[in-house]
Amino acid sequence: MERSFKTEVEALKLGDGDTFHGEGILAVTKALLQSGVSYVGGYQGSPISHLIDVLVDAKPLMDQLGVHLETSTSEAAAGAMLAASINYPIRGAVTWKSPVGTNVASDGLSNTSSSGVIGGAMVILGEDYGEGASIMQERTHAFAMKSQVWLLDPRPDLPTIVKLVEQGFELSEASHTPVMLMMRIRACHMHGRFVARDNRRPAFTAQDALANPQRTYDRIILPPSTYAQEQQKVNERWPAAVEYIRTHELNEVFTGPGATADVGIIVQGGLFNTLMRALERLGLADVYGATQVPIYVLNVTYPLLPQEVREFAEGKRAVLVVEEGQPEFLEQAIGSMLAAGGSPTRVIGKGPLPMAGEYTGAVMLQGVKRFLTEHAGHLLPAAAPSPKTVVEVPLRPASALAANVPARPSGLCTGCPERPLFASMKLLERELGKIHVSADIGCHSFATLPPFDLGASIMGYGLGAAGAAALNSVPGRRAISLMGDGGFWHNGLTSGIGNAVFNKHDGLTIIVDNGYSAATGGQYILSSTGDSATRKTHNPIEAAVRGVGVDWVRRVKTYDMKGTHDALKEAMTTPTRGPKVVIAEGECQLNRQRRIAPQLRKLEKDGGRVVRQKFGVDDEVCTGDHSCIRLSGCPSLTIKPSSDPLRLDPVAHVDNSCVGCGVCGEVAHAAILCPSFYRADVVSNPTRWERLRHRLRARVIRWLAGPPSSVAAPGQTIGGAIA
Repeated sequence: MERSFKTEVEALKLGDGDTFHGEGILAVTKALLQSGVSYVGGYQGSPISHLIDVLVDAKPLMDQLGVHLETSTSEAAAGAMLAASINYPIRGAVTWKSPVGTNVASDGLSNTSSSGVIGGAMVILGEDYGEGASIMQERTHAFAMKSQVWLLDPRPDLPTIVKLVEQGFELSEASHTPVMLMMRIRACHMHGRFVARDNRRPAFTAQDALANPQRTYDRIILPPSTYAQEQQKVNERWPAAVEYIRTHELNEVFTGPGATADVGIIVQGGLFNTLMRALERLGLADVYGATQVPIYVLNVTYPLLPQEVREFAEGKRAVLVVEEGQPEFLEQAIGSMLAAGGSPTRVIGKGPLPMAGEYTGAVMLQGVKRFLTEHAGHLLPAAAPSPKTVVEVPLRPASALAANVPARPSGLCTGCPERPLFASMKLLERELGKIHVSADIGCHSFATLPPFDLGASIMGYGLGAAGAAALNSVPGRRAISLMGDGGFWHNGLTSGIGNAVFNKHDGLTIIVDNGYSAATGGQYILSSTGDSATRKTHNPIEAAVRGVGVDWVRRVKTYDMKGTHDALKEAMTTPTRGPKVVIAEGECQLNRQRRIAPQLRKLEKDGGRVVRQKFGVDDEVCTGDHSCIRLSGCPSLTIKPSSDPLRLDPVAHVDNSCVGCGVCGEVAHAAILCPSFYRADVVSNPTRWERLRHRLRARVIRWLAGPPSSVAAPGQTIGGAIA
């Protein structure tokens, strides 16, 4: 089952004058409905998964408003939806994780930008950059400049975010250009409030469009129209965007009583809160925006407005450009604008602040302090910290942190069905030698980390098989490719499996079928076995694989390690040539617990019999070899001191987070390790027979253990011996 957001959905029904309380990404959802969108689509991914998930749960409300919703099968499908706004005054929004989603959607997005739009078209981007990111470190800014799509980076403040969403549609329509709105990781999950407005029904719908179909030759992406479209971008759309941004004051200037006129700071909107915190700690600002150093906030980072930049820089000796990541696009553009206008103001950016990496609070504080020390040193000694200023704590090196906090690399959840699959692959390597493994995006990407260390590369979502394409024709050797069921339906079926069939690859592709798009939050996909009222599921992966021409297909249950190991070994050693596919099935444990836990709680409350399996390790049998941990890595499998004072090595231990999947014991058996693992069945509301059997067992155990007097306490004399 998918995670439910039915409680959060109630906030979307708030009307004019009501106060909204909630997360940033939910505020964006509410702003879309207040803007009168006609269609919404997208592909889930951190940190904007909630946007699609919430809208799915809000389907009844969407139907009432006449809003069409699609959970797209990929970002390319979502981006192409914006075509509805090219010829019709339809407002629409799509969403995905950036920059990877933008890369996938680039064809449709570039063509929409070239054609131009009549209705407002917006892309809500989860800007996944910085320490909390899960992907390669790139920024959206380059794509915005390349395709001339306006880029909004709202100040992390719910009223500002909602305003930028609503006015983003107006900007798109005024300049006939798609708009991107960035939501950074922390902005997505920050909490706040704003005064809501009524939701609006779309002024123009898909039904209106189909009732009166329109097309114009100059909006087709073919020469000579494309040449004219490029001229329109520069000569018409750009000036219209600049005029709208300036007239409606989308960018902001913050200052306070007694602010200096010597220096200033130009900052991306999304970094404003971090900047204000740094100035507050230096005693130069308060939490309400009053600052002694003037700040120009770029809620729109592309296009920049030369006139506003020059007005802000006028009379200042230097300005600091706070721009996260590289290259320094804003710093270069602002420097060029001021130089062209003859301004003597120095533009400082990368130098006090690092070229790459997230601008955390500590990084921002150091960078701002360096800038002020060099260009406005008089501010720092004269600054009298306010009563609310937090005393600055010296930064400690990472080595000091490492000495006190244990390393915690990313890993699979407790009971994950993918863990026994990777353990089987490690055991296979013991027999066949090292194997080249092409990994993929998803939960299974953690196989590249300890304790498995499987996977030489990750090329993109669903590109595991394509990533080994150049290595799949070597006689006598076979590569293994990994792919999840989410990646398979995203694009792996064509770019991976279809490509392997067409080119007669001889490698093995393992498709991990856990029933959901687990890595993005557990959403349903085509092959999910759960029922969805709005989407068609129960489409088997095996049928699709055989449909494109794969003949050698095996299905295994991942928790059956022997069966999995045998299937993998057969695939790697069979004389049969051609692409081979093993579909490794096992329901995502997180979603399984989410599905069955409420059922078990209800059953137990109603007096029904409930059995929970737990695994443990016998201290007296465990040798302390810990091979089980090296081949499993389950978070519930750890170590503890041995109860035997003569054994110094710690023993394995299963803590209470165990969900009873049995992988640890299965690994120990498959690897021919020790017999120290045992399974305990915890029975709630046992039957009368089980109660009787328990009493009989307890009596037998007490009889075998002997009377308590035969067990000596320390210092007690028994038969002349001292215990």
